[in-house]
Amino acid sequence: MRSKRQLLAVGATLAVGAMVALGVTTAKAATTPASPASPEAARAVAAHNAASLVASRPAYLMASANDAFVQGNIVSSGSTHYVSYERTYSGLSVIGGDFVLVTNGAGQVIANSVAQQKPIGTLATSPTVTQAAAEATAKGQLRSVSKTEGTRLVVDALGATARLAWESTVDGTGADGISRLSVYVDALTGKVLGTKEHVLHGSGTAAWSGPNPVTLNTTQSGSTFSMKDPTVTNLSCQDAANNTTFSGPDDNWGNGNATNRETGCVDALFTAQTEVKMLSQWLGRNAMDGNGGAWPIRVGLNQVNAFYDGTQVQVGHNNAGQWIGSMDVVAHEMGHGVDDHTPGGISGAGTQEFVADTFGAATEWFANEPSPFDVPDFTVGEQVNLVGQGPIRVMFNPSQVGDPNCFSSSIPGMEVHAAAGPGDHWFYLLAEGNHPTNGQPTSPTCNNSNVTGLGVKSAIQIMYNAMLMKTSGSSYLRYRVWTLQAAKNLTPGNCTAFNTTKAAWDAVSVPAQAGEPTCSGGTALALANPGNQTGTVGTATSVSLSASGGTPPYTFSATGLPAGLSLNTSTGVISGTPTTAGTSTVNATVHDNAGATASTTFSWTVNPQGGGCSSPGQKLGNPGFESGSAPWTATANVIGAFAGQTAHSGTRFAWLDGYGTTHTDTLSQSVTLPAGCTSYTLSFWLHIDSAETTTTTQFDKLTVKLGSTTLATFSNLNKASGYVQRTFNVSAFAGQTVTLLFTGTEDSSLQTSFVVDDTALNVS
Repeated sequence: MRSKRQLLAVGATLAVGAMVALGVTTAKAATTPASPASPEAARAVAAHNAASLVASRPAYLMASANDAFVQGNIVSSGSTHYVSYERTYSGLSVIGGDFVLVTNGAGQVIANSVAQQKPIGTLATSPTVTQAAAEATAKGQLRSVSKTEGTRLVVDALGATARLAWESTVDGTGADGISRLSVYVDALTGKVLGTKEHVLHGSGTAAWSGPNPVTLNTTQSGSTFSMKDPTVTNLSCQDAANNTTFSGPDDNWGNGNATNRETGCVDALFTAQTEVKMLSQWLGRNAMDGNGGAWPIRVGLNQVNAFYDGTQVQVGHNNAGQWIGSMDVVAHEMGHGVDDHTPGGISGAGTQEFVADTFGAATEWFANEPSPFDVPDFTVGEQVNLVGQGPIRVMFNPSQVGDPNCFSSSIPGMEVHAAAGPGDHWFYLLAEGNHPTNGQPTSPTCNNSNVTGLGVKSAIQIMYNAMLMKTSGSSYLRYRVWTLQAAKNLTPGNCTAFNTTKAAWDAVSVPAQAGEPTCSGGTALALANPGNQTGTVGTATSVSLSASGGTPPYTFSATGLPAGLSLNTSTGVISGTPTTAGTSTVNATVHDNAGATASTTFSWTVNPQGGGCSSPGQKLGNPGFESGSAPWTATANVIGAFAGQTAHSGTRFAWLDGYGTTHTDTLSQSVTLPAGCTSYTLSFWLHIDSAETTTTTQFDKLTVKLGSTTLATFSNLNKASGYVQRTFNVSAFAGQTVTLLFTGTEDSSLQTSFVVDDTALNVS
């Protein structure tokens, strides 16, 4: 259940640390200190200043009297340094107590990222549930168990209230196959508080690398060569049948046949070594674990799958029996390893697969292989045809394979690969924009906006720097905040990357967060949308296009203007006298003096002159709920900007129900429709999410009426990941004053939310 009464309106002040406490944490000195002379000195200053700040126990750390803090790795990206910390309580590790402090080149702490939402307070640390009982409960979470790696007493602070818990890690088989599962059992009640899966199953491409022969870095001992990287610790390729590294009397490997395990290792090791180069040259990272190491790759898994589990990468086969050790597969799985070895560990709340996809895509673009090999693109699984159905994921339009393009409150609870949709979509928009000029496909946006991409290299740099702020409380909402801060850190004094990052999140419906970073300075070129226009044949009209940012002067262009109208390319003024009735879609573009472009799209309806339609146009007041409540009438907490749901456009919407208890909400407005017109169209955008699992029974309903006529009834059976526009012909009500009424009814359990936005009743 997602109770609206527990949600905060957008713009309200969050309790410090409730999402991500992020901001300046030390007063700015009157004179900015000089940057240290060397990278080592800079990291030492960062460590010292971070430790001094932590010792002062600022409020946003949510520190209790029994808390202690352990400084971890310091990772540098350019002149920005990320200092991670783990927390203990009375000597016990705190799961969800981690945080990261960010310093600039001079060692000043400029931002922070804190997982914990409130102090632990006073917590008893003596268990009443035995370790053996907790291990038995942990084993019960798997279908079969091969071993228990270990059990320890911890404090679990990931939930609403901190709990003493047993953490057990068990190996075996779960519902999704091979599993390495950490289970957190309440040490006082024996209940399972949560689990964390370390086996991250992948489904990537098997676009075998080339052109051949590819170059591998191998190891020679005497007269024997082996497929072991000579410089990256633990990176080798092995036969999964016996975990033995492939070796031979010469340094020639594979036969070009993808059903051959050694050939599978050629592809896999080449990809891993290519990714090491990408991490170094693009991100300044020393291999996958950050310390010059990685994990053995084992080809021969008897599954249509591949996975990373913290100790290895296992590579299986496709339905044709070919080993899938190729660019997307291995780079994706090693991307899980990078995620696992940055602060906070493996990302959660439905973000882990999109995070790994970004590393697969970045490695593919870094390699830049020619056709017919794995050419740079944003599809996952397009060449291996893993299960005979084409790509597994499509980053530029996830809905092509049934994954959601847009974020909603249901995403964190979805199957993790499907939940990657909004993140994959965001990364594509950040890298390429929605109308790329380099031959990549166009991409829809969830808010009908236009985004100009930064390129894959810049996109993965923003993603990686965000991961250096990651905590154990990762989520889509927090990744929005972290990536905004990362973009700001990477381009100080220039807001182009920041604004693009923000626009890309807006375009996939991840909402703005209270306290998220802002940016001022150089800004990206933007073209304001003037809104949909109306006019009348024979009546002069004009509208001005407004550009900002970029490098003036601007040059404007437009297509689709109604007959009789023209554009002044220097001023951006569209003017003239319409000659033909109808509705046109206008695509307007601005070019700045540096070659940047920005575009927007709007409609222009020209009504016929005179005739019987005395008052054409939009008849609903405050149609997008952006101007308070009037003239709408609604029950309490229906109209507003609430956390937990997002607007179709703007920031406000109408949210009916969503309580998970017996409840009725209404939303209504009286409207007068003129007589004598030819078209009367009611439309609105509707998003439905529901905790109901039935596919046959309407438990919760939304009824839409105009006057006494029911136009439609929607229910939990219509739940979907994004907004859907609903349109009705209401010409039967011409010449009448009637009430448009939305009524949402919810039964006694399992919430259903009906979210309405951008209503319209257009008459022409």
